Amino acid sequence: MKEILTQLFDHKPLTKAQAGSILRQIARGECNQSQLSAFLTVYMMRPITVDELEGFRDALLGLCIRIDLSAYDAIDLCGTGGDSNNTFNISTLASFVTAGAGVKVAKHGNYGVSSVSGSSNVMEYLGYRFTNNAVDLEKQIDHTGICFLHAPLFHPAMKAAAPVRKELGMRTFFNMLGPLVNPAFPKYQLTGVFNLELARLYHYLLQQTDRVFMLVHSLDGYDELSLTSSFKLISNTKEQMLTPKDIRMPLYPQSDLEGGGDMKDAAALFMNILEGKGTEAQNDVVSANAGLAIHCIKSEQSLHDSIAEAQESLLSKKALNVFKKLLAHEYA
Repeated sequence: MKEILTQLFDHKPLTKAQAGSILRQIARGECNQSQLSAFLTVYMMRPITVDELEGFRDALLGLCIRIDLSAYDAIDLCGTGGDSNNTFNISTLASFVTAGAGVKVAKHGNYGVSSVSGSSNVMEYLGYRFTNNAVDLEKQIDHTGICFLHAPLFHPAMKAAAPVRKELGMRTFFNMLGPLVNPAFPKYQLTGVFNLELARLYHYLLQQTDRVFMLVHSLDGYDELSLTSSFKLISNTKEQMLTPKDIRMPLYPQSDLEGGGDMKDAAALFMNILEGKGTEAQNDVVSANAGLAIHCIKSEQSLHDSIAEAQESLLSKKALNVFKKLLAHEYA
């Protein structure tokens, strides 16, 4: 690790092979916390290169506990996180809305680092029990339409770095990696990214796979379709710059997306929206993101119709029923 740190402090990027090697060292617990903190800090101070991101990704996937859900043609809705906007759990809610619309979801998630509540935080707080048992997860997605893949249970390197990430309380390159390393290798992917530079890197890497993907970035800094500004959509086949008006949605102030001051607030807000008691802004933002996911799979269907399908799933409480079945273990 000392040699790698010296190279990085000399402003020299890592090769793909070096990036993979250092991730494997981290996973084996061969780096102390001071070294790991210094290593993570480098990528807070300069952009990651495509070779580094690819090397880190390949190493994590090579070490991960894989789960085969290929029979379900599932989608993952997973943002990078780390945009520091402290929104409510938009992508997690959108995952249940998507599942409520009949689309299978293999949701990859983790604890929040720069926000009060990451997807794993809210799921755990509300009573979901994390597992990497393949039989249980397949039953979940088969009977409820969704399963939740808690990243540290599948990725030893993420688990090894978790204490340092928590202490830093800031976005690290692990945020960039999360959406690229779903251990179920889903066929479809909707990913929010915190800036356009990262969107370009994702686009390059995802084009090398057989995945059908859609990347979204709201230009005022959100790693999701926030409806607070214009937004960029990048897919396998095209790039678009759109406004909320283009998808027949209002423009909302950023204050409408705030996620609460603590876990209790975040969880209450989460359930409020699922139970049909959300504000118009909350409902629209969740439905817009779920609509993107539905549209990613049903590309022949207009984005407007896909969003309408998501709205029906949320307001008819189909999404709530999916959530209740998952937590009640009705798949057992």
